[in-house]
Amino acid sequence: MGIIAKQSIRGSIYTYAGVIFGFIGTGILMPKFFSTEQVGLVNMLISTTLLFSQFATLGFASVNTRIFPFFRNNENGHNGLLSLGLIVTLVGFTVSSAVFLVFKTSILSGSSGKSDLILQYSAYFFPLFFFTVYFLFFDSYAKSMFDSIIGTFLRDFLVKLLNLAIVVAYVFDFLDFNSFVFAYVGIYILPTLIIIAVLIQRKQLKIKPFDKALMTQYKHEILKVSLFGIMAGFSGVAVVNIDTMMTNYYLGLSISGIYAINFFLGNLVLLPSRSLRKISSIVIAEAWKKNDIVLISDIYYKSTINQLIIGIFLFGGIFINMDNLYYIIPEYALGKQALMILMVGFLLEMISGLSAIIISGSAYYKYFAILTLASFFVLVGLGVFLIPLWGINGTAIAVSISLIIFIFIRFYFLYSRFGLQPYKKSHLIIAAFGIVALLANYAIPKFDHFSLDFFLRSTVFSLIFLIPVILSKISDNLNDVVNKIIFRLKKLAQKT
Repeated sequence: MGIIAKQSIRGSIYTYAGVIFGFIGTGILMPKFFSTEQVGLVNMLISTTLLFSQFATLGFASVNTRIFPFFRNNENGHNGLLSLGLIVTLVGFTVSSAVFLVFKTSILSGSSGKSDLILQYSAYFFPLFFFTVYFLFFDSYAKSMFDSIIGTFLRDFLVKLLNLAIVVAYVFDFLDFNSFVFAYVGIYILPTLIIIAVLIQRKQLKIKPFDKALMTQYKHEILKVSLFGIMAGFSGVAVVNIDTMMTNYYLGLSISGIYAINFFLGNLVLLPSRSLRKISSIVIAEAWKKNDIVLISDIYYKSTINQLIIGIFLFGGIFINMDNLYYIIPEYALGKQALMILMVGFLLEMISGLSAIIISGSAYYKYFAILTLASFFVLVGLGVFLIPLWGINGTAIAVSISLIIFIFIRFYFLYSRFGLQPYKKSHLIIAAFGIVALLANYAIPKFDHFSLDFFLRSTVFSLIFLIPVILSKISDNLNDVVNKIIFRLKKLAQKT
């Protein structure tokens, strides 16, 4: 798994660092110093932008992943595929902008006009939308160059770091809220400019005329991949963002802000999988091109093992410290049950490994697109019924149920079609280690000072869970990382 392991480890470092910055900024400082409505505003801006941006690429991110191997030719600018993608994406942006303008008030204001604040800042949508569309396109292009790190560094690390900086600036009154929103939008625009500059510096951004013969040969495949890429890409992003938009619509921007913070905390369980999935998509596409089922099976197994370890570690860390978290941000404790429900769904999604990437990279990508679209409609249907009934708990239940349904469908599909079944006794062993570590938490008395309580609980849980996992050598990748750390520490000790 060479390139996957190397880039996923580097990507995970950026992601984890970004998680820390995001947790301090979005998880602690914003809930403490911003109103729930202001928190809801910035989350709605991003959710709406991501939803429309994914559609605006018109599925060309999927083309870059699936079709690019057949056009790869650096000297000839990859036979004009980049040029085609730039044109298609511009068309998608224009159409999506028109749709947004028509439905802007209904999308942003909510069912009872409860979200008027966001209408005051709706002008920021278009520059944010434009640059996000092209970031998604150039990030997928960089992945085709076997570089998933640049996009992860920019969006998961740099953006989180700069966001923390402007949150701190707001806390100390260096920025008012208007200036904060302006800076916030600017920070999300910056990665697009940087990734373009990097690609130019590497001489990878070559705008060349189309290779007519190659385009003619693959035009039907490009159209099919684009069409189903629109379905899968839009639905995939919609599934992640429609919950925030529906919560805003039914419950208002303030409650949406409370949900958004708890969603952020729950999503920490799932976040580390992003770097693995990004680089794996192009490697798996190459493996499918060679019909290398053995390699795909190995990648599938290792992804479930590694993500199970990470998922249990993060799930447990949040679960045992929930009281400490809400001590810091008590007004968000309304979402405690929603957080628990979300974490269960996200943990199961982590355990599913790369099942979604494997299906989307196979000849059955059309089924994956239809499946993803179906999951979107299931989520919306559940949300329409459950959110008015149970509030943000209803949102969380809708998200988790839709996740669980389609996790099992993906598993069954890969097993029935290709005989891929990644789960072994080792998964049960890791789960047992996690359960023991969680149960040990109840033997620790509650300390009055939340920081001391947080430190002791986290330390005990980490030691009881990680030491047996490492000693059992279940995960080659984890043990490789541990051995490298030990080796470097020994070298450092010898020098001193």
